Amino acid sequence: MSNRAQTKTSSFRHWTVLLLVVSGLGLLVVRAVYLQVLSSEYLQAQGNARHLRVAEYNAVRGMILDRNGVPLAISTPVDSVWAHPPTLMQAGGRWGQLTALLDLDRRDLSDMLARHAAREFMYLKRHVTPEIAKRVMALQVPGVALQREYRRYYPAGAVAGHIIGFTNIDDQGQEGLELAYDERLRAIPGKKRVLKDRLGNIVESVESLSLPIPGKDLVVSLDRRIQYLAYRELKRAVAAHKARAAWAIVLDVRTGEVLAMVNEPGFNPNNRADLRSALFRNRAVTDVIEPGSTLKPFTIAAALESGKYTPDSLIDTAPGVIRIGRKTIKDVRNHGRLSVAGVIKKSSNVGATKIALGISKNRLWNLLRGVGFGETTGSGLPGESVGIINPPERWAAIDRATLSFGYGISITPLQLARAYTAIANDGVLVPVSLLHGDGGVQGERVMAKATALQVRRMLEMSVSGGGTGTAAQVNHYSVAGKTGTVHKLINGSYAQDNYVSLFAGVAPASRPRLVMVVAVDDPKRGGYFGGQIAAPIFSKVMAGAMRLLNISPDAPQPQQPTIVKASERRAT
Repeated sequence: MSNRAQTKTSSFRHWTVLLLVVSGLGLLVVRAVYLQVLSSEYLQAQGNARHLRVAEYNAVRGMILDRNGVPLAISTPVDSVWAHPPTLMQAGGRWGQLTALLDLDRRDLSDMLARHAAREFMYLKRHVTPEIAKRVMALQVPGVALQREYRRYYPAGAVAGHIIGFTNIDDQGQEGLELAYDERLRAIPGKKRVLKDRLGNIVESVESLSLPIPGKDLVVSLDRRIQYLAYRELKRAVAAHKARAAWAIVLDVRTGEVLAMVNEPGFNPNNRADLRSALFRNRAVTDVIEPGSTLKPFTIAAALESGKYTPDSLIDTAPGVIRIGRKTIKDVRNHGRLSVAGVIKKSSNVGATKIALGISKNRLWNLLRGVGFGETTGSGLPGESVGIINPPERWAAIDRATLSFGYGISITPLQLARAYTAIANDGVLVPVSLLHGDGGVQGERVMAKATALQVRRMLEMSVSGGGTGTAAQVNHYSVAGKTGTVHKLINGSYAQDNYVSLFAGVAPASRPRLVMVVAVDDPKRGGYFGGQIAAPIFSKVMAGAMRLLNISPDAPQPQQPTIVKASERRAT
């Protein structure tokens, strides 16, 4: 081939290659313009649809604090292990160490992944310890990551378990104050738009959509110190008397605030492995009991209000037995002639029966309803019972008789405690409160001031020498209270060997500050009378509460209480 021919061929190839390169570059420029200018919005939207997500980030639930600012429920940050199911499914060879570390069965993990195969998120283990979280991340298993959450912790443990309640794993209130005030305590998660990679990991926060709102703290009326006293003494008593259960409630007379509320057996809300309703139900508000002789002060109050009786009116209780229709009502012994005050002191069922039959049904009914029986206390606690009190038109003579000494009526321990605040508060009934306030509570007068004062002095006699409640005495403080011993109603009939032992009292009697109700269910050792079983618990808890609250002694030396004479009584 000649040189001229070779030159032409070389030139052709050169221009051909150049044309091809320029054409390729042109196509790339056109494609770039198409992608970056003409189709940018569409492609951006497609990319965002695949990788841009709205993620929540948690806020902390509000604390529950006692009246002195001591934490009773707090939330602590913890990590939870989650997975991107499609990615973890493909990493089957890495499951061994992961399942061992999280205590998962390999087959269960496979089933979980199969059920969530179309999702981008799946929990593997909630609320793991920091050590486990660290070791999980060290494995570097594809598709596995951590998420920050909060776990509820209860510093008081079993001491306040029933009243505080608990939350579920999602930090939502389930029982007690946690449930009653869940809306206030609950945090609102924040939301942000994030960019995730194909494994579901957040690689960039794009924008904040809403800020997290932490829950509000709740300052409750409980005093952790008094709560602990009641818990300790109740636990000891249940063990010592081999009782089935027990309850104790302490109220502030002036404000109606609940200073302590304890159930035994208790439960620890920090241990959620064995939470059963039989354990965590707050029986002080959900279960009803017959109050027995602790109701007699209200029978006497109704009689005094009627004007037919005075504290020194005499009641013939001889021979210690009375028949009403086909039923027989007995005293433990023949007390003979007793004053109205003596009926309380000796806890005479015959005396209470005669007094109740001597006044109108409506008089007794109105007073019992007035002090709150047959309605909720308004505490707001979950599952609170209203109790049972039949209307007077359904009362036969025997119903009025048994009602006078606390049978045929069902109430909660909290209702009984609230009713005693009317006696302690000079006839004014205050609403029950679980929140710590500043005082100034508006109460309702349910009996005359003189009536409440007379009944309170009768109750002092019940705790003094010769009364049924001497074991409730507190050194250097006057106490007014009443014992109760009730046969349990089992399968529709009263059991002969199963009792509820009760004591309801006020201290100091001259300047009432606290009301306490103690109930011990079915004691099997050491007796069963309220004065033997419940009254000593009252004494021990009240002695400690007086000291903790710095309440001045009102009885430096033991003395017998006096009864207000009829001439001193006047309606207010």
